[in-house]
Parts: sequence; C-alpha cells; structure tokens
Amino acid sequence: MDWWDGFWSTYNTVIFSLGVNAMLALSIYITLSCGLLSLANAAFMGIGAYTAALISMQTGLPFPAALALGGALPALVALVIGIPTLRLSGVYLAMATLGFGEVVRVIVLNMDITGGPLGLNGIPLKTEWWHIVLLLALTLYILARIRRSKIGRAFEAIKEDEVAARLMGINVAGYKLLAFVIGAAIAGVAGGLNAHYTFTIGPGNYAFENAVEILTMAVFGGTSTLIGPTLGGMILTLLPEALRDFNSYRAVVNGLILVLVILYLPKGIWDPRRLRAFFQRKPQTGGNN
Repeated sequence: MDWWDGFWSTYNTVIFSLGVNAMLALSIYITLSCGLLSLANAAFMGIGAYTAALISMQTGLPFPAALALGGALPALVALVIGIPTLRLSGVYLAMATLGFGEVVRVIVLNMDITGGPLGLNGIPLKTEWWHIVLLLALTLYILARIRRSKIGRAFEAIKEDEVAARLMGINVAGYKLLAFVIGAAIAGVAGGLNAHYTFTIGPGNYAFENAVEILTMAVFGGTSTLIGPTLGGMILTLLPEALRDFNSYRAVVNGLILVLVILYLPKGIWDPRRLRAFFQRKPQTGGNN
C-alpha cells in the first residue's frame, strides 16, 4: 500500500477540499434558492473557522462541540445582521453583504486573539476524511428535506415572485432570514472543518475573492438541484490542480467562468431540463430511398 500512502500524502488536502467546497457551494445554494444574492458566506466561513480553531486551541471541548459552535456563531451573526440587511435585494444586498465581509476581515485583522495579520498557527489536525463525508451527506440530506417541505416551496415562491408570495400569505421576511441563517451555519461548519486540516488560517483566506469563488461554485454547477452546487464545488476545486501553472490567475479564471456560465449556461452545467431534453432528443432520419 505504499502507492496509497504516497497518493494520500500528496493529495489529501485536495481530497478534503472537495467536500468542504461542496458544502460552501451548498451554503450559498440555500440563499440563492430564496432569491438572495449574498456575498457574506466567505465571512461566515471565517467566523466559523476562527471560532472552532480557538475553541480547540484554548479549551478542552471535543472536536464535535467546536464544529457545532463554529456553525452556531455565524448563524447567530446572520440572524442579527439579516434583520436589517435582508430588506435590500439584488445588487444592493450583494453590496451590503460584501461590506459585512470586509468589516469581519478588518476586525479579525486587528484582534490579538485571532493572531492579527499573521493568523492562527498550530491548529490541531483533527479533521478526518469521514468527518467531511458525514457532514456533507448530512447537509445534503437536510437540504433535500427542506427542498421537499413547505419551507422549500415557500423559498421557491419567493424566488419566482416575491410580491405574489407575500399576497399568498407567505412570511417573506421570515423565510429569507431562515435561508440566510441556514447558509451561514453550513458555511461556518465548513470553515471549522477547513481550519482543522490546514493547520493555519488567516484573514486573507476569507476575503472578497473567496466570496466570489463560493458564488462561482454554485452558479457554475447550477442551482436547480442539490447536485449542481455539489458538482460545481468539486470541479472548481480540481480545476486549479489541473492548471497549476496558472494558479496566480485563479481569481481571473473564476471571474471568467462566472461570466461565461451566466451568458451561455444561466442554469449551470447541471440543468435537469436541458439534460432530459438532450437525452430524449430523437435522431434525425433521412428521407425514404
């Protein structure tokens, strides 16, 4: 099994990143499914990562408790900022959540407990592959149940026509806040997992380009189903490995992918209707000879 040990030691970070990035794509999928264009998920990931890492480094709490608190604190922050912020929509909401992300980055940058610009080093390496598989599966299960429930139908109604949804008696503000909080919790847990296998984290890991990258994963994969964001997160994790020579242009590539997908594949690469139509298309037959 020497080949496996060598493979694992070389690519274990990439393998772990596949699951974490899939969770991050799902975290923004739930907000997009309610019609919310939020760029705060990188900040929520950072809050979760620092929370879980500090708990592991400075307390005797077990790893599951650190992850739970790493998801709970971003959810609480989302609840607090979501009440006034979610009155906005579209590009105004994107700008407001982007500003929130910058505020979080500056606060982390100037706090001693977070290590300031140097970040945190020496985080215990507690994340195992099965932690990521289990939590990704749990996230998919919960979101699938939500999608098929009354909550999911309310999300879809709000996304399609917010005014019509409100006239039907749907609590639009409440459901938007719920989607925002759920997305923040998922991003926070993903951040906690990430912190415990990268050994070190810093404010630069949760900046503007990271927020755009998370959005790109979801839009690239498609938000019609849960498969789309999961697939998009995994593909855009593997892409930099395939293009190592262009890694310094990662932000440019992500932005280009986002623009191309919006222009030519507005529903992402995983569009069930388009795929169904493709496979059901009958081949052209020539005339009678």
